[in-house]
Amino acid sequence: MENESNEKEMCIGHVAKPYLSVEEINKMKIQNSRLISGFQALQLEKNAKKYWDLFYKRNEDRFFKDRHWTTREFKELLGLGNPSKAQRLLEVGCGVGNLIYPLLEDNINFEIIYACDLSPRAIEFVKNNKLFNPKIVAFQTDITTTNCFEVISNKVHIAVLIFVLSSIHPDKFKSVLNNLYPVLDNNGVVLFRDYGQYDMTQLRFKPGHKISENFYMRQDGTRSYFFTIEEVQNLFESTGFKTITCSYIERRTINLKENIDVPRIFVQAKFMKV
Repeated sequence: MENESNEKEMCIGHVAKPYLSVEEINKMKIQNSRLISGFQALQLEKNAKKYWDLFYKRNEDRFFKDRHWTTREFKELLGLGNPSKAQRLLEVGCGVGNLIYPLLEDNINFEIIYACDLSPRAIEFVKNNKLFNPKIVAFQTDITTTNCFEVISNKVHIAVLIFVLSSIHPDKFKSVLNNLYPVLDNNGVVLFRDYGQYDMTQLRFKPGHKISENFYMRQDGTRSYFFTIEEVQNLFESTGFKTITCSYIERRTINLKENIDVPRIFVQAKFMKV
């Protein structure tokens, strides 16, 4: 009982993960033993576009699975208010189209789909897909910069940010949302999912990969941030959005072939422009 009591005193966490085990706490401490240098952090930021382009050069369209789960998690994709009315959709960080093309396969009606990504190579994969059509406007852009959405001629009803904000430097989160807000129609909705703090992938980073608090470099030079629900909600509300929902969700990554079954923690949220 004494050991159990001591362990609980050491444990830290949040709603999705009530406590960290002693082993997990030690992993977090070891991560802090060697951070990447300031110079290396600046190079990662400077070359973010290059690293994502190399990622798609190496993996092409084979890395991410199609996101057939999005309409189950976000009913808004099936129709806002009037399901018979075609919607205008913006996917930020579209990759090779793993979200938009499953929607089209399900025959969901869209007036237009805007799809953007930092990587020019990813956009080429989107355009080369057999389902690509005139209703899809795919374009390369840096969503942290001014006028990044200048190709959008009509305000959109839905914007999707799924595992995108985490790949950007935390200092630029606010810039992304400031750029996004004007292109949304009144009462337009942002659908958000990203990595939650203490997700399994955060705990697995080795020393020499941590950039700053909750922000890490992957082996390939891309980066990943791990959010709390409080900071996500504060970030959106400080930009003018109204929170509809914002919570942790727990899932499992299962790969029977490789004998993998691990818990995952994500932040999932919906915000409205008011």
